[in-house]
Formats: sequence, C-alpha cells, structure tokens
Amino acid sequence: MKLSIVGMQTAGSLGDVAANLVELRAAAREAKSGGGELLITPEMFLTGYNIGDHVFELAKQNLIQMVQEIAREEGIAIIVGLPEHDAGRFYNSAVFLDEDGVVRGTYRKTHLFGSLDRNSFASGQQLISTVDYRGVRLALLICYDVEFPETVRAAALAGAHAVIVPTALMTPYDFIAEQVVRARAWENQIYIAYLNHDGTEGDLSYVGRSSIIDPTARVLDSIVHGTRLLTAVIDTEIVDEARRINPYLDDRRVDLYDRSVAGQPV
Repeated sequence: MKLSIVGMQTAGSLGDVAANLVELRAAAREAKSGGGELLITPEMFLTGYNIGDHVFELAKQNLIQMVQEIAREEGIAIIVGLPEHDAGRFYNSAVFLDEDGVVRGTYRKTHLFGSLDRNSFASGQQLISTVDYRGVRLALLICYDVEFPETVRAAALAGAHAVIVPTALMTPYDFIAEQVVRARAWENQIYIAYLNHDGTEGDLSYVGRSSIIDPTARVLDSIVHGTRLLTAVIDTEIVDEARRINPYLDDRRVDLYDRSVAGQPV
C-alpha cells in the first residue's frame, strides 16, 4: 500500500490561532491539489510552542474542532500539533484527523523537554500511538520522543510503517535533525517524517531542517531554512523489503535485553 504525505515547515504565527488556521487551510488545499492524502504540521503549530502561560488559555479553546472543519472541507487528513486540555491537565499533543474530520488518534508527548515542557504540560502515559490509515500503519511521536531509541523501536515492533514526528527543534541541536533522525530510520527500517518550525519564537531559534526519511535512511525530501511543503510517498513494500535485507528486528537478542534495558547488571 502507498500513502502520499505532505509535511509543513513554517515559522507560524506565535500565539495567533486564527492566522495559523489560515496557513493550515492554505497548506491543506495545496497539498490536496498535488495529490497529498495526509498533511503534517510541526509541534504545537496551532498556537506556537514558546508562548508561556498563554498556552493554558488557548488550550481551552475548541482547537480540534477548528481543524476538523479544515480537514473535512479540504478533503485531506491532517496530523496537527496543539496544546490539549483534558480533565484539568494540559498536554503537548498531536491529533490525527481523517479527511472527514474524524479524530482517529491522539498522542501526548511522553518525554518532556526541559522547563519549557515541564512548566506547562503533563507527560503522556502511552509510549506511542498508532493509526491505521489507508492500509498504512502510522506511529505518532513528538520532538524529543524520537531521540530515545526505545520509542521508534516500539513503533517498529507495533508494525508501524512510518513514524510521524511534529517537532520544535531549536539551536544548537542541528545534529538531531541531520543525524539522529536518519539513524532511527535505519535502525528500524521505517519511514520517519520530521517536521520542524523555522525562524524564532522569543528566545528560541529553530533549526528548520525538516525531512522525510525512508527505511534505508535515504532522504526523500528536506529543507534547511524557510517555509515549504515537503512531499513523499510511504510504500509498505519498501518497508518489507528493507526489513528483509536488514533484519535488525528479527536478529535482536531479546533473551538478553530485559535486564540490560532495565539498567540491571548483565
């Protein structure tokens, strides 16, 4: 099976939900006209990431409903990064809506990065979230999550063909986008779509460097700085072939891993 995905790299509009919705609709329309089936935004795209306590007010708006309308009217699935408010807690979340605007999955960032995350958000309690869409299994992570090998390996073991990573990677961590993400794709023979902000938000300077990587660590599309839509096709047959040629998942010595992974002496 094949799925055409489109990812946004953009500076967005910090704290301006209305402006970001306008940009999202324009991107959805462009993606759809080019044959895209799924549009992916950066982390916290709808509000901006570095917005301090303003996030609490914005998270209580009907943000998901606003994106549902765009997905439904433009006829394209969307994975959107936004703050989520639930049962008195706030989460840094990624929500998957299909082309009918139906919520098919929600992922809450589990690995919180520094005070920027920890001062605002609770940690999600589900290591990954998977969504089956048009014959392709997608796993959702957010930014810092992908820097932990266990998360992408869990996605691969759950049968995912691709990992979708809305991100807000800032300087001086360029090497994460350039090297670590490709390594994760290679380690697990899996597609990774890594979509970042560009420009600045307050004292943060984003590195850009969004990319879509295939299961052999080949870069299918990428951009350093600027605003652009990235495109690629997720092909499940390529995943299967990559795992046949490089059978890392089959060759694991799981009989030896339990103690070492838990940090116990081996």
